Amino acid sequence: MSLLGSIFPGDKELGKKDDDHRPSSNGPILPGSWNARKQVSGVRRRRIIYLVLGLFAIFLFIKNIPTDLGSNRLKKDSRVSAKGPSLGLPTQQNSPSGKPPRPLDLNGDDEHYFTGPVSFYKLASTLHGVASLAGRYGRNKNILFAASSLKSASEIMPLACEMASLKNNDVHFAFMGRDDLEISEIKDINGINDTDCNVHWHDGRPDYSRWSSDFRMEVSVTAGITHIHRFVLPQAILIDNTDREDPFFVNSIKSKATELGTSLIELPSGAAESLMWITRLDSGSLAAWQTTYIDLLIHAPPKSSGSLIRLLKSIEEADYFGYRRPHITIELPADIDASTYNFLENMVWPPLDWSGAPHASQITLRHRIPKRSFTAAEASSYLVESFYPARPLDSHVLVLSPQVELSPLYYHYLLYSLLEHRYSKASDIDYLMGISLELPTNYLNGSAHFTPPTPKSRTNSPTPFLWEAPNCNAALYFGERWMEFHSFLGNRVSTMKSSTPEYKKQITESYPAWMEYLLELMRTRGYAMFYPNYESTTSSAFATAHSELYQTPEEYAKKTIKDQKDESPPALDPTDSLKADASTHARTKPHRPEPPLLTSSLLSLLPRDSPSLSTLPHISYDAQLLTASDRSSFAADYAATFRREIGNCAAGNGKKAHPPAFVERSADDLFCNLDDPPEDPPSQTDINPLSTAWQEFMAPDADVSDPDAIPADSSAQIRDEFAAHLNRQSGQKEASTKETSSGVLASFGDDGTTVSSEEYDPKVEEDKEDIIPTDKRSKAKSEFQDHLARQSEQEKASADPQAKSLIAKPKSEKQTAEKPAVGKKDTATGDGKAKEGTTTETVTGAGAEQRDPGW
Repeated sequence: MSLLGSIFPGDKELGKKDDDHRPSSNGPILPGSWNARKQVSGVRRRRIIYLVLGLFAIFLFIKNIPTDLGSNRLKKDSRVSAKGPSLGLPTQQNSPSGKPPRPLDLNGDDEHYFTGPVSFYKLASTLHGVASLAGRYGRNKNILFAASSLKSASEIMPLACEMASLKNNDVHFAFMGRDDLEISEIKDINGINDTDCNVHWHDGRPDYSRWSSDFRMEVSVTAGITHIHRFVLPQAILIDNTDREDPFFVNSIKSKATELGTSLIELPSGAAESLMWITRLDSGSLAAWQTTYIDLLIHAPPKSSGSLIRLLKSIEEADYFGYRRPHITIELPADIDASTYNFLENMVWPPLDWSGAPHASQITLRHRIPKRSFTAAEASSYLVESFYPARPLDSHVLVLSPQVELSPLYYHYLLYSLLEHRYSKASDIDYLMGISLELPTNYLNGSAHFTPPTPKSRTNSPTPFLWEAPNCNAALYFGERWMEFHSFLGNRVSTMKSSTPEYKKQITESYPAWMEYLLELMRTRGYAMFYPNYESTTSSAFATAHSELYQTPEEYAKKTIKDQKDESPPALDPTDSLKADASTHARTKPHRPEPPLLTSSLLSLLPRDSPSLSTLPHISYDAQLLTASDRSSFAADYAATFRREIGNCAAGNGKKAHPPAFVERSADDLFCNLDDPPEDPPSQTDINPLSTAWQEFMAPDADVSDPDAIPADSSAQIRDEFAAHLNRQSGQKEASTKETSSGVLASFGDDGTTVSSEEYDPKVEEDKEDIIPTDKRSKAKSEFQDHLARQSEQEKASADPQAKSLIAKPKSEKQTAEKPAVGKKDTATGDGKAKEGTTTETVTGAGAEQRDPGW
């Protein structure tokens, strides 16, 4: 087979020609056959060349495929968020080395002269590496430490590593200064390795940072925080003391943090030792660092200057670690001791800032005006209305007793506990009322010494607990809970009536009265206070109450003195000699133990793994251990009882028995008929004596044996005489004062109400014998009032309910009595007789209209 036949086997014509010119095997080769073969080979050779060239091109393409288009690079980078910001695939670039060119017009030896554009060559790669840490979400776990100077970095790096080791937060550290050391070198200098310190490091220094001007560095810090915020969105930024940091860094980061609304925490000097407890807080707690406000509320009873001054001195000497000072409100009594006045006059709070910053006083004095003693309700209202939070979620109040002395570390524990239990993302209960700074020593009724509960899993170690009982010595109450208590006390006081049954007190009168009302609210809601009970607090405390200057609450002081006066002295035999018993009069320990104040670090007493609030022991007001279901059921039962017995929600009382719907920060749902006016007993000035008199005059069953009682058959005559007497008195008054030329004469119907009137001319001469002299009118009025009082007692003593009826009722409802209508007064004679031809009117006992003629 020829070559063309093998290449193109389907070409029949070529195959035929090949057979025709195929030479014989035995004969010689003819020249014609060679010519045909050569002609066909020249025509088809181009196809072979094209085929070879195509195969060669494919070979070259496969061999030279770019290596950066491999399958591993075609996959999506999992570290970059699909919705987050994108700067392209980061590549590690080296910052330009050497000095930047110095401007020709710049004189001097200042090294910080470069003002060119800012570029970050090492920041993009690390930001893309942490893009998967939920930085695009508002509530993440990211916390940022930032520093510009190497000295500040070495101070706060241990805190960052400690916080990262607890795994409550995702910790980031950004270098934003002028030093050109690599991050690895800085970590080596401070002895930090990635195994023990799981922190995300970011190099936020610009190019030519060593030679950059202050203005360029400020722009660099602002831009760097902006880029970090886009990817990381930190909940809080922690920096070192501003005295050790570069001014350009402090100014820029403060203004940028304020613009972004991010909490900026300035750590004090020696924070690695004194403020290490901040590493226990999560991102939710640290985010509330700058927005949390605390007020101190102190109620000073009379003659308590010594204890009050001791408390104020302990407040001044406490450590506030650079945090803003709390606002102080002091409730002063009506009479202030000279020593108290002099101390408050010289007290400057907060202390003056010698750096020249403007000073604003944070102390408020409320001096009471009434000198009388308050009732329990008044004293409670006086204290509760002293504070009202402007921002309920962020403003809280610390109630302090003058007998208390605070530890220098009280504010450390107060702020830590508030941020941990109120704002932490791990907080798993919503019924916390507040936080106590002291352990209770006695039960609320003062019956016995208080024993803290111990969980079954930790029988040998003390642990904090929740107790449904308030504290008056040193306790922080949350702002929204205090608002609810304010609403509760207002409703509670307004519903107090004489008909309300006496409610059994649960708290001894050695505590102030407002605690009783707060206990009622806590029981209806199931609220509880957090009480500290750590290893160190068993021997020392954040606050201790001294008993040597104790005073009974002012609202109970007079009652205590009266009880002491009522006690009879013991009987003595004049012949016996008096003796002294050493065991009775020996010095004994005070009833209330006084543990010393805590001075060691707060971190030393906090457990490394703090238990959640829902796992802590929970006890009722009477020290019964409760479960979660018990707490809810007890609160619901007590709330129902409270609404029925105190809140005016009892069924069948003729009013609305359904309380309003529950509203946050309000206690209106515990009371009914809040729109009704308070049912206070009317005063004597509010009672119209004439109305009362006619009610008594018309009483059908009046006791005839009473010399002051008017017989029923004489009531009409007496009524007419009394009306005429009043008319004459009115004319005499108008004539004497000469204020008007005419007066009003009143005539009375059967029910004692005014039914007609006419003008009265004072010039007409009246009967002198019927007019009471002016100097005897007061005596006559007094006698008439005494008569009314006796008639009122007569009515109350009567057992027949008809004696209380306003109008005399007939024996039968169909029976009517025709009585002459009171005629108009004769202006000529001045008497009250009816004119001739007067008509009569039918009056029934139940349908007569009653109007008050006035006194």
